[in-house]
Order: sequence, then C-alpha cells, then structure tokens
Amino acid sequence: MKFKITVVGAGMVGGTLAQRLAERNFADIALVDILGDLAKGKALDIAQTAPIYGYDINIKGGDSWEITEGSQIVVITSGVPRKPGMTREQLLETNFKIVKDVSEKIKKFCPDSIVIVVSNPLDAMTYTAYRILGFGKNRVMGMAGVLDTARFRMFLAEELGVSPKDIFAFVLGSHGDTMVPILSYTTVNGVPVERILPKEKLDKLVERTRKGGAEIVELLKTGSAYYAPSAAVLEMIEAIIFDRKRILPVCVMCEGEYGIKGVFVGVPVLMGKNGAEKVYEFQLKEEELTALKKSAEIVRKLQGEVDDLLKKYS
Repeated sequence: MKFKITVVGAGMVGGTLAQRLAERNFADIALVDILGDLAKGKALDIAQTAPIYGYDINIKGGDSWEITEGSQIVVITSGVPRKPGMTREQLLETNFKIVKDVSEKIKKFCPDSIVIVVSNPLDAMTYTAYRILGFGKNRVMGMAGVLDTARFRMFLAEELGVSPKDIFAFVLGSHGDTMVPILSYTTVNGVPVERILPKEKLDKLVERTRKGGAEIVELLKTGSAYYAPSAAVLEMIEAIIFDRKRILPVCVMCEGEYGIKGVFVGVPVLMGKNGAEKVYEFQLKEEELTALKKSAEIVRKLQGEVDDLLKKYS
C-alpha cells in the first residue's frame, strides 16, 4: 500500500517536516500553502534531493487542495508563529481563522484522514479542528507532549551528562506554561530521577521545559522552533503509519480520564493505525494530578473562547 501524507503550511515546521518525511521514503507528500509558489519551491527543492539521498517518493507543492486527495494523514502547521514576548494564547483568534479554513478543506478533500495539529495555541487549535471536522476523537490530535517531553529529556541529559536515550519521561497537560512534567515516571536508565537530582535542580529544569519554546523564540527573534517540532510530528506519524502501538504524550479529547472531561489536553496515548487508540491512565502523585487538572481547566477556558469564535465566524 502506498501511503500519502499532506502537510499544510510550507513554513519552517511544514517545510522541515516534508524534508524529514521524504528522507524516510515511505509516503508520497503533498505540501500545501496559501502561498502556492512557496510550497512548490520547497517541494521542488526536496524532490531534487532524491537522487542524492536515494528516495523515490513523489512530492507535490502548491495552493490547490486537489493534490491532497487520498491522504491518510494530514498535518496542520499553518498559522502565525509567536514573536518575542508573545504568548501562545495571544495567537488564538488569528490562528483560529486559519485552522478553521484549513479544517473545512480537509473535510472536503481528505475526509478519511487522521489529523495532527501543530498550530498554536496547540490545545485550542486542536479543539477548533475537532469541532469543524466532525471526525471521531481518535482521528484528531495535537502534537505537543512529544515535543515538550523531548525538551525535558534533553535538559535532564545535559544536566546529568548522559545520553538522552537513557532518559524516560512524560510531559502532560497543555502546551503552555501549565504543562506538567511527570517526575514520578521520569527515570535515568530505570533509576527514578528524584533519587539522582535534588528538588531545587529539578524545579529549575521543569521551569526551563515550560519556557522551552519561548527560549528559542527569544533567541531566533524572527520565528519559532521547527527542527524539534517537525521531529516530534514524524514520531507520531510513524507510530500511526506502521501501527507501532507507541505510548506517547499526545493532546486528545479526554472523556473522564484523569478526572478530565470534554477537554483536549496532553495525556499518555496508545498510537497506532487507528490514530489515538487509547488513553492510558497511570497512577499519578496527588500533586501531579492536581496540576494536570489545573492545566486542563486553562484549556477549557480557551475552548470556551473558541466556541465564541465559532459563533462569531459561523
């Protein structure tokens, strides 16, 4: 079976993701952007790499949604990136209109696809896509926890002077300042990190993780992160395409899990060919569960703002 993946948005995240997908050589790619020539140019550049890297997938770019038909997975990266000092929440109305328009087109041209949202504010934009698409909850999800967890693992590995491969961790909750690194399940080659590092050091690393995206925005000054976000999306895509049954922290609709109902938030999810197949409820410490619920309530308020925007732009 030949797979096909659509990447919406040919900016830095979308373009880098298209490159990563091409180099994996397992799916044809459609790169769509309102700036059609930008998408065509990046697609052509990636295609011209094929003789060097040895991949033989087809990649097309443009502003026409006809090139997306038949896609099994659609990734929404389009939207306005954060500027220095700007919060993800300040992007809400601007990116709402973009994600709403994209979702309507996905519903028309890729009605059987699984949708991964990357646009910020992540949790609210995932909810936006879910409301517009009308797909089952297993087919609409947000990429956040995989990225936040990667940042946390890197910071821990750097602090300890070990390989990040030996760090196991989960970062749950919203993709924002209330995200919750779960220390009780964070280990270094099986050893609980709380036995290795003092609380004050861990607190600093947790805080740096929460500000991980903003730190990069401040350094770049004219954009936001794209190497790590695109890698995080790729990990999710591969879990779906190859039915790997990975347990990954993914933004999905919770319906009672962890005491959270009706909210899109990052939780441990079994990822396979059907998308977000199951939410795993691990036993958390009381303070971790409280923090996760608090994070969900922040998202609930943003979802309320999305509901108001849906009425405004209906």
